[in-house]
Amino acid sequence: MKRKGDWVAAFLFLLPLLFTLTIAFLYAFVRTVYFSFTDYNLFKITQFVGIKNYLSLFKDSFFVLGLIHSLVYAGIVTASQTFLALLLAIVANQKIRGLTFFRAAYYVPSIASSVAITTIFIWLVNRRGTVNWLLGLLIQYWPLIVTALGTIVFAQAIQVLWERRHGLPVKALDPVLLGISVLVGSVVAVILGRTGLIRPNLGVEVSIPWLTTRKTFLGIPLPLLSIMGLNIWTTTPTMMILFLAGLQDIPRELYEVADIDGATPWQKLRYVTVPALRPVMFLVITLGLIGTIQMFDQAAITAGIAPLESVITLAYYVYWAVFGAGTLPKVGMASAAALVLAALTLAVVLLQRKFGFSEKGWYS
Repeated sequence: MKRKGDWVAAFLFLLPLLFTLTIAFLYAFVRTVYFSFTDYNLFKITQFVGIKNYLSLFKDSFFVLGLIHSLVYAGIVTASQTFLALLLAIVANQKIRGLTFFRAAYYVPSIASSVAITTIFIWLVNRRGTVNWLLGLLIQYWPLIVTALGTIVFAQAIQVLWERRHGLPVKALDPVLLGISVLVGSVVAVILGRTGLIRPNLGVEVSIPWLTTRKTFLGIPLPLLSIMGLNIWTTTPTMMILFLAGLQDIPRELYEVADIDGATPWQKLRYVTVPALRPVMFLVITLGLIGTIQMFDQAAITAGIAPLESVITLAYYVYWAVFGAGTLPKVGMASAAALVLAALTLAVVLLQRKFGFSEKGWYS
């Protein structure tokens, strides 16, 4: 009787979740499959049309664009956020003063509202926005910037060689010497600018239409590239936390053995860190692929500003076919597109598992 009572109690606790799964997922999925084989527009009686909706999808230029954009978006954003997240996690795993503040500050975009972040992003990338203003400053003062950087490199090299010649084992980027080099480079650039020996390109104004354009860069619409940059910035911190947890779980003995063998930092990263992080890498890449292929919110928010053909994705096409096409809702087409999106997501994840990183670590 006690075991039966436990089963009843467990079922009662699971009932809200089971009800939600049944209604919001299972029932919705079955209806989506049914509607994908029908001609339904929310107003007239449903008519069965077989696979006509699936065939019509690939004749729709917006669907084809959405498919291409989703694949390109998923590939670039997932690769970028994975690389940057690993790099930031390695930096955040070091014992550096002020690192706690860095972790917290950089993670803020990941927990902020996607709508709020995208709205701020639109303001930043408009023609008179902060991004164009900063690019204008960079173009205006690039002669002085290059001079300062060159002086810093030269001063740092001279100081390091001087110290090593006197038997001091200083690193190439010694913090104290680097601070002196930055000071020298800044002073030299200011003096050359004040005396007029190096003149900035004053009067240059940058007015790049990041969102309100149909222009492309390397075949990718500029508005879509802008959204890629936004998504990389907002999702990389989450992946960084996952990598950071994985790094802190790697046995210290592996690095000690590598040090005994005389391994360089690059060799330790390649032969110790990355292999040990394979399970985390699999999780990060899988979550990245699922999230990027199903990207909707940024496309929906910027679609009112950017041309539709420049930002449409598969997920946004499903919404647009019902509510934004300017005609009767095409529920059948949208349902077919939703199922194609689900199948594509599953296929990409399975291919990644088959030919990319698996969840099994090298040391298992």
